[in-house]
Amino acid sequence: MIIRLLKEFYEDAKNIRSKDPACNSIIQAVLLYPGFHILVFHKLAHFLYMHKLFFFARLISQIGRFFTGIEIHPGAKIGKKLFIDHGMGIVIGETSVIGDNCTIYHDVTLGGTGKDKVIRHPKIGNNVMIGAGSKVLGPIKIGDNVKIGANSTILKDVSSNTTVVGYGRIIEH
Repeated sequence: MIIRLLKEFYEDAKNIRSKDPACNSIIQAVLLYPGFHILVFHKLAHFLYMHKLFFFARLISQIGRFFTGIEIHPGAKIGKKLFIDHGMGIVIGETSVIGDNCTIYHDVTLGGTGKDKVIRHPKIGNNVMIGAGSKVLGPIKIGDNVKIGANSTILKDVSSNTTVVGYGRIIEH
C-alpha cells in the first residue's frame, strides 16, 4: 500500500511539473506547491474517513486547510492527476466527485445549495478545467472535456465537450 501511495504522489508531482510552466522540477512541485500538499493531506484524511474515523479525518483536513488555504472535505472522491493551480480559496464539498486529469484554479467552490440531503455536491467528469472564481453548485454532473470559464456559476448539468461561461451559458459544443 505504501508503494502504491508513493507512486500516486510521484504521479501527482509529475503532473504539476508537466502542466505548470513555472515549475522547474518534480522536487519543486513536492516542496513548494500547495496543490500537491493538499492532495497528500486529502489522501490521508480520505483513508481515515473511509474507515469511519471521522474526527481524525476532519482534523487532518483542517490542518491541510490551515497550511494551504484549500479545503477538501475528507469524503470527497478525487481521481488521478488533479492539478490545483494557485489553490487559495478552493472549497470541495463532502459528496463531490472529481474525475481524472482535471485542473482547478483558485477560489473555486464545488459546493451544495442547501436544498439536498444525500448527494449535495457536483460530480465532475474527466479532463475538466474549472476557471478561477467559478462556483459549481448542487448535485449536478459536469461531463468529460468541459471547460468552465473564470467566475462562472453553474447550477445545471453540463454535457461533455462543452465550454460554459457566466451563468452557465454554453459558448461551444
